[in-house]
Amino acid sequence: MNPPVWRARSFGDLPHGFLGRAGGVSKGAMASLNCGWGSGDDISLIVENRRRAADAVLAGAPIVSPYQVHGIEVLEAGDWADADRPHADALVTDRPGILLGILNADCAPVLFADSEAGVVGAAHAGWKGALGGVTDTTIAAMEKLGADRGRIVAAIGPTIARASYEVDHGFMARFCEADPDNERFFADGPAGKPHFDLPAYLLQRLAAAGLTRIEALGLDTYAREEDFYSYRRSTHRDEPSYGRQISLIGLPRP
Repeated sequence: MNPPVWRARSFGDLPHGFLGRAGGVSKGAMASLNCGWGSGDDISLIVENRRRAADAVLAGAPIVSPYQVHGIEVLEAGDWADADRPHADALVTDRPGILLGILNADCAPVLFADSEAGVVGAAHAGWKGALGGVTDTTIAAMEKLGADRGRIVAAIGPTIARASYEVDHGFMARFCEADPDNERFFADGPAGKPHFDLPAYLLQRLAAAGLTRIEALGLDTYAREEDFYSYRRSTHRDEPSYGRQISLIGLPRP
C-alpha cells in the first residue's frame, strides 16, 4: 500500500505529490516515512522510505534531490549519487522519468510545472530562501529550459502556518526593510510576538513573478502531528532529531 499523497488540483495528472509522515518504516520520533538523509535515522530505513515515496508518485522512478542549505541556488537535475548531492535549494528538469525531491519539516516545498514545454521544478523555501527569492530563481531556470512563466503552475505544500510560526521583532524587521508592504504578512501573537504567514508571503512572491495559476494546500506541519514532521514542534519538545517529509514532481515516461 502506497503512502498517502496530497496533490495540487492545477497539476492534473502530472506525476507529483506532497507526502507526509505516514506509510513508511522508520520508528520512534521519526516514524514513519522519514526521507531525510541528515536526520540520523537508519540509512536502510530512509532508502526504503524514499522508494515507497517514489512509487506513490511515479513507480520505479529515481529521486534526484539536493543538499538543502536555505539559499536560493537552483540546479538542473543531474545524475549525482545521494552521497554526493550538490548544495542547492531548488531543481529543474526537462528529463522524463525522474522525480525532483525536496525535503521539509516546516519550510515550504513549492512545486512548478509547464506541461506544454515539458519542464518541471521544485524548491525548498524556508524564510531565508523565500525572502532571497528562491522561487524567482526557480522560475528563471525553468525558462532557460523552454518554460513560459505565463503557463507555469505552482503549488505550495505542507508548511508551518501563521498560527504556529512565532518570530521575534528582528525577524519581522528583515522583511519590512526589504519591502514595507511585507508587514501585512505578520500578525500579533498571544505572547506579544509577531507571527509570520510564510505561505501567504510565497503566494505574493509567485504572483509578483507573473504566475497566475498558484495554489497553497493550507496544511500546517506544526499543528498536524499525525500527518507531518515539524522541526519547530520537535524543538519545543527537546527531541534529539526530527524526520523530514518529501515532495516530488516529475515528467511521465514517454
